[in-house]
Amino acid sequence: MKRLNTIMIVVFAVFVGGIACMNLLAEDEPFSQAENRPLMQFPELSLDKIISGEFSKDVETYLSDQFVQKRFWTSIKASAQKAVLKKDNNGVYFGKDGYLFEKFETPSEQLDANSESISRFLEKMISVSVYGLLAPTSIELYPEKLPKFAQTASETDAIQRVREQVRGDIDWIEAVDALKAAKEQPIYYHTDHHWTTHGAYTAYRSAIEKMGMEPLSPDEFTIRTVSENFRGTFDAKANDPSVAADEIDVYIPKFNGSYDVDIDDGQSKMESLYAWEFLEKRDQYSLFLGGNHRAVTVHSNVKNGRKLMIIKDSYAHALVPFLINHFEEIYMVDLRYDHRNMAQVVKEKGIQDVLFVYNIANFAEDQNLIWLRQ
Repeated sequence: MKRLNTIMIVVFAVFVGGIACMNLLAEDEPFSQAENRPLMQFPELSLDKIISGEFSKDVETYLSDQFVQKRFWTSIKASAQKAVLKKDNNGVYFGKDGYLFEKFETPSEQLDANSESISRFLEKMISVSVYGLLAPTSIELYPEKLPKFAQTASETDAIQRVREQVRGDIDWIEAVDALKAAKEQPIYYHTDHHWTTHGAYTAYRSAIEKMGMEPLSPDEFTIRTVSENFRGTFDAKANDPSVAADEIDVYIPKFNGSYDVDIDDGQSKMESLYAWEFLEKRDQYSLFLGGNHRAVTVHSNVKNGRKLMIIKDSYAHALVPFLINHFEEIYMVDLRYDHRNMAQVVKEKGIQDVLFVYNIANFAEDQNLIWLRQ
């Protein structure tokens, strides 16, 4: 028995030592394709950071981000979690029918601050129509697919809280009811936090009707599956190998629609609403308009003189290919990267309509809407 214990200790020590050596010898990665985010680099050492404890926290994040073969080890962890009937891994619930869900926390004061920022922005909107679309995420649509006793706050209540707090002239788009009515369709990805193209189309109908226009019918598009191996942000966190990949569909107009896309005021251009090269990468959702940018201008062959500004998160990316068929120009801005005075931009560009598009989980935590107060 003593000999067996000694062998086990030696094997364990060799295993741990080998992993440690691999981590020391491996080069740091700047970006994770699996998680679609920059990775922590070794933190700068200073006396102030050591005293405050910031340095030790940064080192902990660095070691987690740069751990060798992290994806492999987290998949083993996920399988072990499910085997012992745990409900989640890394904050992502294992739902029924292959769904993954991220818990929605009760909103903090940041949500209230963002409501105030929109109110301040509305004070400066003269002769401009402003609309708001706050979308739920999949956890609000499919509570019956959550594991037993899983805890989550109500996104519908959070959306209503914003609508009650915002002061000024804004038309709210009833996306929640429309999406709930269509929940038997594939309107949200199983492995990602975004709505699918079908979900975006459902929200588009509600939006364009609120704007006083007639939505295009599904019969006016050819629906084409362009990927069968999409794994999104929830998959990156949960890393459950038993969950199947998602499909991505696009709606191709049967009518004569032409579009060109200007990214970051001329830094690059696209002659399509879709950046097809992303289908060969992990971040396949960036197929829609090439992903996140500071500012994107989309022109169509619709010659009605109407210009729409969208202040948004990435939920807008799958929505714009529908909306652009009703506007001559759509100007999208992302406040994470664009800190200009948006009221001034509206005036300079001759914008007649402004649309806010956020999923409520992101809206509740986003600290960048403060730039609307300029």
